[in-house]
Amino acid sequence: MSAGAELFTLVRKGVAATNFGAEARKPFRFLLCGDPGLVAEFRALLLSGHSEGVPFDAPATLETIDPSRSASAAGPDARCVIFLARPGDLAGARLDLLQPLHLPIFVVTVDPAVTESHPSSAPAAGEAAEYIVPQIDRDSLRHRLFPHLIDHCKGIEIAVGRRLPPLREAVANKLTRNAATSALWVAGASALADHIPVLGLVLGAVASAGDMVAITGIQIVLMVQIGAAYGKDPDVHRIWELLPVVGGGFGWRALSRELAGFVPVAGVAIKAAIAYAGTIVVGEGSAFYYEHGRHMTAAQAAALYDEKKRNAMVFSRDLFTRFKRSGK
Repeated sequence: MSAGAELFTLVRKGVAATNFGAEARKPFRFLLCGDPGLVAEFRALLLSGHSEGVPFDAPATLETIDPSRSASAAGPDARCVIFLARPGDLAGARLDLLQPLHLPIFVVTVDPAVTESHPSSAPAAGEAAEYIVPQIDRDSLRHRLFPHLIDHCKGIEIAVGRRLPPLREAVANKLTRNAATSALWVAGASALADHIPVLGLVLGAVASAGDMVAITGIQIVLMVQIGAAYGKDPDVHRIWELLPVVGGGFGWRALSRELAGFVPVAGVAIKAAIAYAGTIVVGEGSAFYYEHGRHMTAAQAAALYDEKKRNAMVFSRDLFTRFKRSGK
């Protein structure tokens, strides 16, 4: 089969592999409470950005609750509580009334006079964390609050992006990280199988399937998922338009196989890092395309790839060094 025909087959399989309808319809709710004016601003922000009007099922994902009656607000589809406050409100807030919900509590304090402040990670279920921002807008919330919200949206990322456009960037970033990690493991497993006979017996199916095909499949599914999160139905022709984003991946993976052959130990890390970085470029390039209506420039893609490869090299080298030591 020619490279073009094989790639077209992967595209069709990638579109078919994403159960778009079920993913987009998954139920979820964010529970809002606190200052009524800020709740209204936050709700309006999350529902903004739809190109063809707000979908009928989007408003229901943002439910305003009364903390004193919060015990009846939880359900299997509730993912978090977002408490919106003005300066001084938190001192008298009864956050303890929200703890029985066993949901993470995001306290968003709007204070233009104070430097922004954010926790390093999302609060755990039943715990609260405060995010101080100057105002309710996308730029103030996109760097920490939105990614932390999406950390608690495992399995519903596409549904969240579909209904709440300001969260799409955070959704695309999470989907991209997950896919890049999968690509790293596929590439690392293939390289290890080439150099460790016993491991080759265990991972032979992965290696024999061809890491290039497997990683390209991961990347194409990623493009379909990101498109779905941005409100685009899966379509072979639309994904075909994005293939320039993947194109460089074939060259990167060919290089990684050669390096893995010449540098047995370091080559494993190099191969994994290239798979990881290439997948990051695919994911971020796809999100850029849907955000701006055009592809990244070659210089932008190259700079992104180099940055992510350096980061992945450190991670994968440490990972496989620990793996090697544990096998002694």
